[in-house]
This record gives sequence, C-alpha cells and structure tokens, in this order.
Amino acid sequence: MPTSSFIDHVKLHAQAGKGGAGAVHFRREKSVPKGGPDGGDGGRGGHIVLQGNAQLSTLLHLRYRKHVSASDGQPGAGGRRSGATGADIILQVPLGTVAKDAETGQLLMEITQQGAQGLLMQGGRGGLGNFHFKSATQQTPRYAQPGEPGAEGWVVLELKLLADVGLVGLPNAGKSTLLSVVSAAKPKIADYPFTTLVPQLGIVAYREEQSFVMADIPGIIEGAATGRGLGTRFLRHIERNSVLLFVIAADTPNVPQTYATLIQELGAHNPELLDKPRLLAVSKMDLLDETTQQSLVAALPLGIDYVLISAVTGQGIGQLKDKIWQLLYA
Repeated sequence: MPTSSFIDHVKLHAQAGKGGAGAVHFRREKSVPKGGPDGGDGGRGGHIVLQGNAQLSTLLHLRYRKHVSASDGQPGAGGRRSGATGADIILQVPLGTVAKDAETGQLLMEITQQGAQGLLMQGGRGGLGNFHFKSATQQTPRYAQPGEPGAEGWVVLELKLLADVGLVGLPNAGKSTLLSVVSAAKPKIADYPFTTLVPQLGIVAYREEQSFVMADIPGIIEGAATGRGLGTRFLRHIERNSVLLFVIAADTPNVPQTYATLIQELGAHNPELLDKPRLLAVSKMDLLDETTQQSLVAALPLGIDYVLISAVTGQGIGQLKDKIWQLLYA
C-alpha cells in the first residue's frame, strides 16, 4: 500500500444534532369545545456513530473530513405529533480503530468487530410539548421544553492493526522478505534502511487449510519510543498483535544487545507489550558458515525460544510456522 494511502491517525470535530423544540398547541375542533393542550415532542438530534468495516484498512477516507455534523431534530406539532428525528451519521472505520478525546486523551471506544457500533457523539434530546405539563391546577400550559444541544468536541481516531503476529526488528532485519515468503503480501524490499514505511499485513497459510495474520511493522531503532526514526508512529500497531516475533539478522554485530534494545523500546512505549508471548527468528542464516552459526546460537539471549531461518533457502520456515501456531493456540 502506498505511503500516501495509509492513514492511521485523524483528528476531526464531531457535532451531534440538536433536539427539536416541544410544541405549544391547543386542540381546537368544532366537536370539542374545550380542547386542551396537545403540543407534541421535538425529535432527537442525530447521533454520530462509528461502525466497524472489515473491508477498510486505513482512515484515508476521513483524512480531509475535519468537521462532521449530524442534522437537528424537528420541532413537535399539534395533535401530539412528534418531530422527526435528526438523521444519524455513521462513520465507517477499519477494525482496530480507537477513538479518544483530543483534549484529554481519554479513551472513548474501540471498534474491533465487523458491524460493531459505538456512539461517538449523542444527539440532543427533543423537548417535551405542552401536553406533558397539563395538570389539575394547570389546565392550559402555554410553555414547552426547548430541545437539548447535541454533544460536540474534537476527537482523534487511531488505527491499531489487528494481527495474530507482529514482526519486530531493526530496519533491514529481513522482516519484509519473511512476510513475502510466508504470505501473498508484496511489501517493498530493498537494501537500505526503512524500506517499509507503512505496516503491511499478510495471511500466512498453515496446515489443514488454517491460517493466521502477520503484520510487518516499520523498523524500530534505539530511541523510537521518544520519536527517533519511524517507530514512534507505528509502535501502536504492535499493541493489537497476539504474538511478537522478533526478527534479527544473523549478521548483526551483537544479537543479544539488539534484542535488548528492541525490548527496551517496546517497554518504553507500553509496558504491557512485554507481557505478550515472544519468539525470536534469526534471519539471513544463509550468510553464515556452519562454525559461525554455532557461535551465534551459543550467544543467543536466554529466556526466549528461537528459530534459525533463511527466507532465501527456506531454512526453518516450517518450524517457525509451527512455533507461532503453538503460541497462538496453546
């Protein structure tokens, strides 16, 4: 997906509709000489609603929609007729969208299922007509309620990709190559840093017609959680992944230190990420001779299961899928 097409963060002002005013009206008919109050209620203002749509993968369609306003409810009328309800605005969003208050950062809702809806801004309640205010001591009330204003405010919509497995690693660790080998995804692959500029999703086929979703996140460098590189923009996508697959190239000068750096950046962004199941894939094993491979294995970090892989020769790819499946469904 082109960088310009992948939008995972938008800010917009949402204004729900105002409720319609209640009516002040009295029944006047030839056959009813003493007709009483019969003013109807005003209609509710339109809501603004978010709805999950699995066919969407970006917030691009909302990028230039800075103001969203629902219509007002209509006033009531005589004969106890209620005003029409204002039309709701339903904003379609990709699964994994989070809505936050732009001022306070408070989480308003998360949309994670197809067709699921969340009320972003509530329409104002319609006012009661004068029919409701009739009493034994007040036979001809000449007042009704005005409609209430609809909720409004600036909100931020953020997309956090939903995937079973998230690839975590430095730029040029071989993440995109791995994704292209195990799935039908076609990420950009080149020999320079930050080839992957936007997250990429791929469906990985597994045994007996089963599958899982893998996400390639742009490379993380030291200091990503504080704004260096591209990591600070895309680390949020890892939050939605069930399993974290750390990909470190075999020719990296210090594999344990690289792993420690990645762990540090994830923890600085969100400590809860460190509670997710992890697996280490040492990529580009075809670049090392047998003696160097043995030395590398002896120096791998403790406390994490690992697989030695090569996207070029296919080494370890089947074993990698098996271990991922076990972590997902153990």
